[in-house]
Amino acid sequence: MSEIIATYLLHDKKEDLEKKAESIALGLTVGSWTDLPLLEQEQLSIHKGRVVDVSYLQEDDRVSRFLGEKRTKGLIKIAYPSANFSTDIPAILTTIFGKLSLDGEIKLIDVELSDSLTSEFSGPQFGISGIREQLGVYDRPLLMSIFKGVIGKEQDDLNHQMRLQALGGVDIVKDDEILFDNEKTPFESRLKSGLQILKETFEETGHRTLYAVNLTGRTFELRDKAKRAVELGATSLLFNVFAYGLDTLQALAEDPEIPVPIMAHPAFSGAITPSPFYGVSNKVLLGKLLRLAGADYVLFPSPYGSVALEKNETTAIAEALTVDEKRLRKSFPVPSAGIHPGLTPLLINDFGIDSIINAGGGIHGHPDGAEFGGKAFRDAINGVLKGQSLENAAEESEPLRKALELWGPPQVKT
Repeated sequence: MSEIIATYLLHDKKEDLEKKAESIALGLTVGSWTDLPLLEQEQLSIHKGRVVDVSYLQEDDRVSRFLGEKRTKGLIKIAYPSANFSTDIPAILTTIFGKLSLDGEIKLIDVELSDSLTSEFSGPQFGISGIREQLGVYDRPLLMSIFKGVIGKEQDDLNHQMRLQALGGVDIVKDDEILFDNEKTPFESRLKSGLQILKETFEETGHRTLYAVNLTGRTFELRDKAKRAVELGATSLLFNVFAYGLDTLQALAEDPEIPVPIMAHPAFSGAITPSPFYGVSNKVLLGKLLRLAGADYVLFPSPYGSVALEKNETTAIAEALTVDEKRLRKSFPVPSAGIHPGLTPLLINDFGIDSIINAGGGIHGHPDGAEFGGKAFRDAINGVLKGQSLENAAEESEPLRKALELWGPPQVKT
């Protein structure tokens, strides 16, 4: 049967989680069961939710004290027949966690779609393999950098930043997510200027760099604006997906007239994911759902910086984006925030080569500027992949040596 199985973490006021699970399975599907006539039960059987599993977890005294009373902690799994909803993400979310999200301390921590249901979604247009093909880079993590301090700046300043980043050997340059359409650097001129700079640096160095321009504006304008970006030669789009909705991302990703990779930014996701009691897990929101909706690259907080997620959270996101799924292309994990060259061994160890190393201050803050910040990262990546320590790699790289002198080795828990 085509269905979706949702897993919830509960801290319930009552002790009978089996009864709670059955009430959810019925309440979110047929509403009631035992009081229905036999004929009606037969007619509605294909729509009835079913309890897949109930597991009790060890009671947590700290949680009970925090919530002011004893709570029963556990996991429940409910299967929802696909006959109940149309094959779109809003319908799925409303079915499995719509009104249920209002029902006490309950968090959606996993979703599993049957193969037949997954096949209704296109997923990423390009994914890891398609982006690698665009760049011609197959054997290392990609390197991405970010425009910094661009609010209120003129186009010449962005052009200068773009050139230095490209000369430094970065593979992708992205707009700052808070860089919207504005008088000084409007969308079209920003895109045209950026692409011209990248064309010039490619002719100069032979190194290709993609530019993820920030797609913003009113929702009903996005499709036409994205198509215009494609006409102008756009090579990638940055999208603040949670300000607009997953379905908007899916519409853009599935549009044949918008054949460019889309980068999903996690802005606003922190309003949904952090609580241990409520909301949606990072693995589901930033992993499974973004891949399903068509994100080719997914940014999320790294486990190392000041805006950090627990390592198990970040690895769960990365696994959801890259696990083999014959019906969906893999999405690039992009652990972000607080990244500098000294973290390169950790990044490669934790996320592998099918990931993107994304740095802002770690490139622009290099003592010799962004060009050498990029070179420091590239030399660090090459050294790690050759089995060198960063210290040994730095003996052959002045940019990396200076970066390590500034930021040092990682001061994070491994």
